Amino acid sequence: MAASLHPSVRVNSVIGTGHFMSHFYQLCLPPMFLAWQSAFDVSFAQLGLSLALMSCATGLLQTPVGFLVDRYGARPFLIGGTLLMSLSMAALGVATAYWQVLLLCLVSGIGNSVIHPTDYAILSGSVERSQLGRSFAVHTFCGNLGSALAPPVSAMLMILLGWRSTLLLVGLVGVPLVALILWQSAILREQVRRHEGARASVASSRKLLLSRSMLLFFGFFMLTAIAGSGIQSWLIPVLHEVHGVGIEAASLALTGFLGGATGGVLLGGWIADRSDRHLAFTVLLTIASAALILLVCFTSMSEIATIAVLLMAGLLIGASRTPRDVMLKDACPPGQIGKVFGFVSAGLPLGGALAPVPFGLLIDHGRPDLVLALAAVILMASLLCVGSARASAERKLIPEPAE
Repeated sequence: MAASLHPSVRVNSVIGTGHFMSHFYQLCLPPMFLAWQSAFDVSFAQLGLSLALMSCATGLLQTPVGFLVDRYGARPFLIGGTLLMSLSMAALGVATAYWQVLLLCLVSGIGNSVIHPTDYAILSGSVERSQLGRSFAVHTFCGNLGSALAPPVSAMLMILLGWRSTLLLVGLVGVPLVALILWQSAILREQVRRHEGARASVASSRKLLLSRSMLLFFGFFMLTAIAGSGIQSWLIPVLHEVHGVGIEAASLALTGFLGGATGGVLLGGWIADRSDRHLAFTVLLTIASAALILLVCFTSMSEIATIAVLLMAGLLIGASRTPRDVMLKDACPPGQIGKVFGFVSAGLPLGGALAPVPFGLLIDHGRPDLVLALAAVILMASLLCVGSARASAERKLIPEPAE
């Protein structure tokens, strides 16, 4: 049955499932915290450290893994990283001490660090250019879906099975995925790697990543993550305190924003495959989204209107992501996709980590009315980065690695 499917469908299914599990594993742990607090006699701050270690390992190792992917190929790292994530998650189910939880979360983060460099290298080599936007969109959509489903699914399983059996189950689910990757490995083609004698040196690769264009792409990813994380973290209290929106309606507004962003990536993939004007679409969609966020910030609307406007704002932000990814791919020199996506996409977890505190300080200082305005301003500022990055790439300021 699988062999009868179009190769691009099979590639998207395999890579999308892996991305789904990657995001699922990152967010299936918070529902375990109350049980862990009792089992290991630790504080919430100590429990938070487990997630911090996982995220830091992923963010810090993405770029080094990208170098290895470009040199040795993506498939071995995808298989090894997915297996490492799965087994470490299953092992959490038999942990007997807090230090074991920290160690296994660190190991899971190491495994997760392979996902972005390997996925984009394989998609770029396996999917036709005319369908690449939709493939990138499906990839992002699957990751977002994993994030959305992880908390409720893991909480439900924990109620039914207990936390140990839940972690064993969700961890071992990843083992068949590894088998699937091995089974379908023949269709998982990779980017064209440079000949052994023409591989980029470490110095030239560093020069590539620190080029003006790549740093600006990194800034664009980071700023959009800061704005999005600020909205996700504080939208509910802001709507409640500033506009008197009920907690239930404010929660629905946040769900609408996140749901719109998740569905919007599919729209963005359709756009990216039907036009080469990726920069124009990214700018237009981002400006429109920022305008809607400002509308919510400065205008009193009914609860239904607020939910609808934020859903549309999320849809537009989501739709801008795939043209963004295609622009970055087009700016990559041949054989350098792993390290470029590993480096630039590290701006996403960094932005997410930087966002909550400064937005929270606005609320602490009595200005919750400025939270959404700040998010909109940051979105607009991100356009300065992406516009300059695209201009630099088109002027060929990205140095071709020395041969």
